[in-house]
Amino acid sequence: MVKKTKYIFVTGGVTSSLGKGIIGASLAKLLQAQGYRVTIQKLDPYINVDPGTLNPYEHGECYVTADGAETDLDLGHYERFLNVPTSQANNVTTGRIYQSVIEKERRGEFLGKTVQVVPHITDEIKDRIQILGNSGDYDIVITEIGGTVGDIESLPYIEAVRQLRWDLGEHNGIVIHLTLVPYLSAAGELKTKPTQHSVKTLMESGIQADVLVCRTEHDLPVELRKKLALFCNVREEAVIQSIDASTIYDVPNLMLQQGLDKVVLKKLDLPSVEPEMTKWNQFLKKLKNPKTEVNIGLIGKYVELQDSYKSILESFIHAGAENEVKVNLESIHSEYLNDDNIKLKLSHLDGILVAPGFGERGIEGKIVAVRYVRENNMPFFGICLGMQMAVIEFARHVLHIPDADSTEMNPNTKNPVIDLMEEQKSITDKGGTMRLGAWDCDLKLGSKVSEIYKAKTIKERHRHRYEFNSDYKEQIEAAGMLATGLNPDTGLVEIIEIPTHPFFVGVQYHPEYSSTVANPHPLFVAFVKAALKFKNNK
Repeated sequence: MVKKTKYIFVTGGVTSSLGKGIIGASLAKLLQAQGYRVTIQKLDPYINVDPGTLNPYEHGECYVTADGAETDLDLGHYERFLNVPTSQANNVTTGRIYQSVIEKERRGEFLGKTVQVVPHITDEIKDRIQILGNSGDYDIVITEIGGTVGDIESLPYIEAVRQLRWDLGEHNGIVIHLTLVPYLSAAGELKTKPTQHSVKTLMESGIQADVLVCRTEHDLPVELRKKLALFCNVREEAVIQSIDASTIYDVPNLMLQQGLDKVVLKKLDLPSVEPEMTKWNQFLKKLKNPKTEVNIGLIGKYVELQDSYKSILESFIHAGAENEVKVNLESIHSEYLNDDNIKLKLSHLDGILVAPGFGERGIEGKIVAVRYVRENNMPFFGICLGMQMAVIEFARHVLHIPDADSTEMNPNTKNPVIDLMEEQKSITDKGGTMRLGAWDCDLKLGSKVSEIYKAKTIKERHRHRYEFNSDYKEQIEAAGMLATGLNPDTGLVEIIEIPTHPFFVGVQYHPEYSSTVANPHPLFVAFVKAALKFKNNK
């Protein structure tokens, strides 16, 4: 155990979307594999309190932690790589920082002082960075600073890092700077100027980078590394190449080859040993050497942006490797599905997943898709809204209640098989007011899900407002769709399934949030297995 928690700050160069989250998660994996207790946090410079009210097209998916925090999708990468749960403390936004400072000012905690960015905002940021370190649970805390150096929004964070490095003292806090080394095909060469300018911008804020991680499409030659080391004032061994990889799960091994972990531990004055990566590499071997493949349709309304369903996509990678199957995902926009084209769109698939979402756009297309797979015995997996669509479809076409609906889409429906909980009906604020975080669920003995989980009670993460209306439960179960998972405290339906169908499971929660490399989610594993069986029996 390290006597004093060490801090690593990951900043980004003048180009965004370089992959700070993946680099941070990969470094954390290498340090964890050497016996260090590591966690990662993300500081987001936007003024939203959290990403809960953001459109997925704006910011990708909203990831939910077990303690109910709506957070940045990078926290999903942290959990998938480390297999360690994150919490509210792992994601901080400018909105939350300012909200906290203003609340303190209103309570009179600043003793009448003028509240300013320095020191009040920067002190709040420093406190948030150190919450995890002060807990005693971690040897090393990696902090990813969102945005890019030079952004107006990022300046308070950069200043807080400058101060904190000074506060912590030598060997207790280092800065990794991730930059782009572009390749100009016309000239046939890599250019170092963007990195030099990025480092200069960082230095203008009073921070000298300790390690450079250079994103590149081509190998960095020795001369170029020497040039970067000289002009960016870092040691040559601290110029790390991050070349494009075929999968994000290759990045820890690529960073290991480059010696990133050794450089970092040396600068933190900590011992370095050979990382224990056996299980990780076994996963990679299965991922890269599948024995067969399946085609699964992902039906949603944000399919144009892959990051909208990031955790679902990664869960299929984990489940595919577990089954030694390559999962080919076909994104299908629900808005364009109808009775006329449904067979053409779905008949070639081996299974479909109906994705989560909010609002009425694309709803009827999802219902048409559910009906097709239910009637054709194709494996079906519905998550959150996907489960609700399965209930509506069943009520309409099996119970013959043509106006069955959700009050989310049709507030005046006479048959609200999906409805708001009583305690939700008086809520007017949208942010942070849903059923969030991990809730218990009791599984029905002998059900498909109890066999899949091999458990009586499970705990899964939620992010929704509307629920299965228990007034219709008896009627729906009598017709053959069973509620096989219930919350023990509220009696709310968490899981539905059709026992006579090869695989027809809908869950009100989000299993994708808890799937990791070390522990692929059992529902995804079972669904991929069912899709393979369906394909082989065609």
